[in-house]
Amino acid sequence: MIICPVCDHVQSEGEECEGCGKRFPGLLNVPAPVVAPLPELELTHHVGGRVPVDAPALPELDLTRLRSGPDLPPMSVPDLELTRSGVTGDVPVAQMADLDTGRAQDDGVRTAAPVGAVTCRYCRHVQAEGLLCDGCGMRLPRARVAAPVAAKRRDEGERVPCPSCHVPAWPGRACVACGTKVEA
Repeated sequence: MIICPVCDHVQSEGEECEGCGKRFPGLLNVPAPVVAPLPELELTHHVGGRVPVDAPALPELDLTRLRSGPDLPPMSVPDLELTRSGVTGDVPVAQMADLDTGRAQDDGVRTAAPVGAVTCRYCRHVQAEGLLCDGCGMRLPRARVAAPVAAKRRDEGERVPCPSCHVPAWPGRACVACGTKVEA
């Protein structure tokens, strides 16, 4: 990959940058030098790619061959067992008297699900119903109840959803996302 030193544009090939037009000095078309073949090199080629080769086994290498599998005897290496500790002896084990391993009995009383207005944690839009925020479209939390908020009038400066992209915008101004004028 080539990275332009002027504009940091990355490209795979070429003599000049596709972004700014800077010519790369080290990549100019320079003809390759002509190299004469050496007469003492053998230029034999394989026909088909699979030529049988006579390679007898060397007897001195057979002695180094390791056995594998179940024919190896088990070995113990006491130097590697450094995590083993000595015998601890007879340690008395007693149960903890104050440990509760059970569950509390069901009294039948259930916590009521919260109802009322919910505040979006992303855009702080307050709405009374729905799973998705009308202001930003994110999922609303249903576990938290919003603090009671007095209803604001739209002419006091509350942001309203844009008619084309639904992004919260100020009335009478252009939307910051799409540029559409938001009516009051």
